[in-house]
Amino acid sequence: MPDELNSPPDGLIGGYHGHNNTVRILMIVFSSIALYNAIELFILLFLTFQHYRGLYFWALLLSVVLGVIPHTIGYIFEFFSLAPLWVSLTLSTIGFYVMVPGQSVVLYSRLHLVCQNHRVLRFVLWLIIVDAFILLIPTTVLTFSTAYVRTLPFIRGYNVMERTQLAWFCVQEFVISGIYISETVKLLRLMPDKDMRRSKIMYELLAINFIIIILDVALLVVEYIGYYSLQTTMKPMVYSIKLKLEFGVLGKLVSLVHTNRSQPTSNENEEYPGFVDPSQLTSDVTHAPPIESRVPRGMSAWSNISLESVPMSERARLSTHSTDSAQPP
Repeated sequence: MPDELNSPPDGLIGGYHGHNNTVRILMIVFSSIALYNAIELFILLFLTFQHYRGLYFWALLLSVVLGVIPHTIGYIFEFFSLAPLWVSLTLSTIGFYVMVPGQSVVLYSRLHLVCQNHRVLRFVLWLIIVDAFILLIPTTVLTFSTAYVRTLPFIRGYNVMERTQLAWFCVQEFVISGIYISETVKLLRLMPDKDMRRSKIMYELLAINFIIIILDVALLVVEYIGYYSLQTTMKPMVYSIKLKLEFGVLGKLVSLVHTNRSQPTSNENEEYPGFVDPSQLTSDVTHAPPIESRVPRGMSAWSNISLESVPMSERARLSTHSTDSAQPP
């Protein structure tokens, strides 16, 4: 480990010098998968959303266009010496700035759907902002200093900081995924068994957060066993996979919330005690009061979510439910 800290990572200066063809092939495969996923997600975003606004949409779009794509291309140029070093470093640095914090912002943009604790939401937001400033700026300075100054202190600083920031960002995503997992488990315990669609989406949400943790652990393992070139090309592939999973499941949460606010989840023919005449009921006694009356001031209610962030495939069905619920019996 001391020798590794005293020498620049293989590929950072003058391209990849290793003679392992397997590593070269894996670098190309990882980069190709990352670019494919990014292009596919870019197309899906514009085919799915009718109005291009909102934190969720822009966080996804920027993570793909200014994150995954330039980060991948920058390291391809760098490792295979296809462009001047400053071009490669600039592209990869811009991509890293947007891709890594951007993925956390995507998770944050939908966190309020499962967590109504304003303190927790504010903590996550500040965690993302502070970590970005603490980790990104020193890493950038040390990267360019290692590439152009090449003195031992800068090289050691870069090797230490590169490992530290990777572990730190992984812990940040562990925290956010842990909140999702905890809050989702709470909701599943309160959920009626017969609401199968909601249960399915919640289990999918659990699954993607476990996958996020597994992928982050894999990145850490590859980094700490000394495969810098593999780790840097594997990283955009991992983040492109995570963004696609989040796009597939987090988008469903909005339609799920609107559906459950517009139609009851319990059986309409539910039996009442003999002394209750259902025809005389003027309110729904089987459900809690609307969430607007129970959410503290300043906290967003589920029903306030804009339908503009719902995929078009779900919007027609939600409009039908809203129309039906608005009509008098």
